[in-house]
Amino acid sequence: MDSKTILNEASARMQKAIDYLEETLLNIRAGKASPTVLNGVFVDYYGSQTPISGVASVLVPDAKTVLIQPWDKKMIRTIEKAILDSNIGLTPSNNGEQIRLTMPPVTEERRKELVKQVRAEAETARVSMRNARRDAVDAFKKAMKEGMPEDESKDGETQSQKLLEKFSKQLDGVIERKEKEIMTV
Repeated sequence: MDSKTILNEASARMQKAIDYLEETLLNIRAGKASPTVLNGVFVDYYGSQTPISGVASVLVPDAKTVLIQPWDKKMIRTIEKAILDSNIGLTPSNNGEQIRLTMPPVTEERRKELVKQVRAEAETARVSMRNARRDAVDAFKKAMKEGMPEDESKDGETQSQKLLEKFSKQLDGVIERKEKEIMTV
């Protein structure tokens, strides 16, 4: 293994940790309506489990409402039941043509809990990134034993640390944006 391969692998793992964090943070909602709130909700559609976005159009007409318009009117009851069974904390109301989900207002205490949850998710991502750095450093040490020049190995270890610092800054930016979104009333 050469140093470029080791560093690219570490970089890819760190980027995956940040991508996963961003995806996870989409599911932490701060009282603002978003179609992503329905990401984990599936309905039985002709025998197969289908996401709601696959059987209806999901719109966000304002900051507090998600509107679901099934393409097949017979699906209204099924979608409504799936939302209730999914425990996403929202109660659907339908008027026979569409389903409306109204986001409850978020209290200050709940906002602080959400920020704690964001920080816990971020710490998980940080651990993954540190593990990627550790694995890269171990790979450089192993490569040195197998004939890589010592200065190249030490350079690689330094580069691994710099990669970690770069991705940590990126992660801090992601967290900062999410915390600001949560704390904005």
